[in-house]
Amino acid sequence: MTGSQGQDHAIDYVELTVPDIEVTQRFYEQAFGWVFTGYGPEYAGFRTPGGEREAGGLLLDAAGPRPGGPLVLLFATDLDRTLAAVRAAGGEVVQGPYPFPGGRRFHFRDPAGNELGVWAEG
Repeated sequence: MTGSQGQDHAIDYVELTVPDIEVTQRFYEQAFGWVFTGYGPEYAGFRTPGGEREAGGLLLDAAGPRPGGPLVLLFATDLDRTLAAVRAAGGEVVQGPYPFPGGRRFHFRDPAGNELGVWAEG
């Protein structure tokens, strides 16, 4: 995830869990013209044609797609404030907050059981 993001709490990034990054990357390059940036053997971010910032990424997991499909990530200008708001609203934090190359993030489940992530730069 790169570049300065804008709108607080907007859907910002989609992460696809895949069993083979190279095969999946080749598919999206050929089918849709996505441009990839590798971040090691287990992750590649992508930009859509003409896009200046990453729209999503491919996460390597031999098990393949995660239950429930792609992980939707929201952007936050203040991760700690957002974390507190999620908890106060009844969300269950299931991972993090933790650092990653683009900043910090956490994952939560909403009352219906959907898992989403929230990230912030820095």
